[in-house]
Amino acid sequence: MRKRLVLFAFVFLFAVVLTGCGERSQEDVTGMLEKKLEDMTGYRTEANMTLAIGKDPQSYDLEVWHKKKGYYRVVLNPKEKQQNQMILRNPEGVFVLTPALNKSFKFQSDWPQNSSQTYLYESLVSDILNDSDAVFTTDDNHYMFETKTNYQNSKTLPYQLITLSKDTLAPVSVRVMDQDKTPLVEVVFSNFEFNPTFDEGAFEVERNMTGAQLDVPTMSQVDGSFEVLYPLELPDGVNLVEEKEVATEDGSRYVQTFAGEKSFTLYQEKSEVMPTSSPINMDGEPVDLGFAIGSVTDFSLSWTVGGVDYYLASKDMQKDEMIAVAKSVQGQSVK
Repeated sequence: MRKRLVLFAFVFLFAVVLTGCGERSQEDVTGMLEKKLEDMTGYRTEANMTLAIGKDPQSYDLEVWHKKKGYYRVVLNPKEKQQNQMILRNPEGVFVLTPALNKSFKFQSDWPQNSSQTYLYESLVSDILNDSDAVFTTDDNHYMFETKTNYQNSKTLPYQLITLSKDTLAPVSVRVMDQDKTPLVEVVFSNFEFNPTFDEGAFEVERNMTGAQLDVPTMSQVDGSFEVLYPLELPDGVNLVEEKEVATEDGSRYVQTFAGEKSFTLYQEKSEVMPTSSPINMDGEPVDLGFAIGSVTDFSLSWTVGGVDYYLASKDMQKDEMIAVAKSVQGQSVK
């Protein structure tokens, strides 16, 4: 009888040990993520972003720095273009820099708190914690959460699959999907480091503008010729009804008019190199288009890429609709 009791106690203890060593639950992992956000002082990472929007996938390199509280530095490097962009946040405001054009824009904005960003760790964790319907799965090395998105164009990209490392809780990848669960944006992280030490001035505008211009010198002038692009995704019932070239002091501006229930006008012209990098105050909010950082208001969206300025104006479209159209401006017709 005594042997049986000892054996039973041993089996019970072994079962408890196995249970304790088992897979963590969704509640366990979300609790760990909350504590990670609370305890960390910041992070630094590299990433690659691929956009499967338009005819051909486009790939971009990202460098992301964050320091509590409220300091951000995000560098966007298109692989085939020399014109990189940078978004900075410090106590003076939010700034979007285009070093090759000597351009600096200042926003009075609560970015990035106003919407989620695929490349910001705290945005991803927030989306996980705030979605009561998040789907949790695991494999040998990862935790995966499928959640709803909180992006500025979340109507067209409503879902995301966030993959985290089991060992460190660092982000491994994010796939952003459309209504049919087709991935259209993928971010793959590398060299993720929690709690790094940043140099003094790491988030200052002038220092970052100067440093970037040493790597990619400011253009002395911009070539006047460029490829006029067309949006590949249009709202239902909207069509191109007119396009024209308008002479300007510095070259030409191309104007495309689209008519329908969600009408809009798209302007394109070569960028100017600014004589000074002093920040220009901007209305609206910075918006991540994937290939560029733009500025969106209730009635317009502007961005610069490849040495060309784009301006989309509409009284009929919501912000998320303008963003969706802007992201699809890739169709070419050489002028």
